[in-house]
Amino acid sequence: MTGRPALVVGLMSGTSLDGMDAALVRLNSATEAELVGFVHRRYTTEQREELLRALEGEATPRDYARLHVRLAEWAGEAIERLLAQTRVKATDLAGISFPGQTLWHEPTVVSWQLGEPAVLVERFGAKVVSGFRASDVAAGGQGAPLVPLADVELFGAADHPRVLLNIGGMANLTYVVRRGQYEGAFAFDTGPGVAVIDAVARMIQPELPYDRDGKISAQGKVDPKVVSELLAEAYFHLAPPKTTGREHFGQDYAERLYERLPGADAVATAVELTARSIAHAIATWVPDAPEVVASGGGTRHPGLWKALGRSLEVHREGVTLRRFDELFFDGDAKEAAAFALLAYLTLHGQPGNLPGATGARGPRVLGAISGP
Repeated sequence: MTGRPALVVGLMSGTSLDGMDAALVRLNSATEAELVGFVHRRYTTEQREELLRALEGEATPRDYARLHVRLAEWAGEAIERLLAQTRVKATDLAGISFPGQTLWHEPTVVSWQLGEPAVLVERFGAKVVSGFRASDVAAGGQGAPLVPLADVELFGAADHPRVLLNIGGMANLTYVVRRGQYEGAFAFDTGPGVAVIDAVARMIQPELPYDRDGKISAQGKVDPKVVSELLAEAYFHLAPPKTTGREHFGQDYAERLYERLPGADAVATAVELTARSIAHAIATWVPDAPEVVASGGGTRHPGLWKALGRSLEVHREGVTLRRFDELFFDGDAKEAAAFALLAYLTLHGQPGNLPGATGARGPRVLGAISGP
């Protein structure tokens, strides 16, 4: 699919709940993408707590309804900053990709996101694509992960297999045999990313949004017995396709860990759990991949990055671990940029899921289009 270059804004509010990402992407086709600009609109403490209450089921119907609109308003603020930074007019946009905030993810049954697209249509006068996961779920899929299509089209290597790893609130990976080759590609969530680490860290220092610079975990000691017991959990041994979220590895999970290991030891143990669960997933399902290219907030956690490198080496000597930034662009922009591509495909009537990643019965055009 080729045509005139299209400017699309991709948005992302992930399971880390740190803020709203907005990426402006120039797409010449589904295989040619250029990052024009990127901004991160950080959530305030109050906004983050509002999201957490909703995720934990502590909100009223009125709270959910108002958050549905407020989330779109926060997205609008991120877009305003992005357009000002790049000196691009809203009238120049081919579309806006708004996946919203996942509040409940129950694979093959429902995946529910908040975020009212009409707010963005009214504010910017552009087409808005939203509700990406429903079509895949209706086709028997998990509704996630959806970034793998971009991994195959844009970020695979030309001459060798590559694992594209994202460490956000949850961690997920895509295995790409060769760039542009769908056969053999698959993806899945490995388990917790930084969600459990940061939730436990906030129990120690509530004023911190996350384990900043890995300082709390660095003060603790890993409990190998607890890590082994946690890794015995069924999810880590399920064959892909599989997805998970805060419904499983969220606040309740973190509180149970903290009851067993109070203090910094719990954070250090959560770091080791994330690193080893990722390494175990790679060793089990993609043992032939010589290279792991990682993005997401977890790559900036010093302790997690070191533990991940060490854990990968235990399973496969010589595997290369690199940050996404080294090969492409700012790794923080990756998921938002990937959703810009998904919106571009939807606007052109093209499928955006990868059945090998989600388990859907086949390719599906994703999302609904709102606006002119």
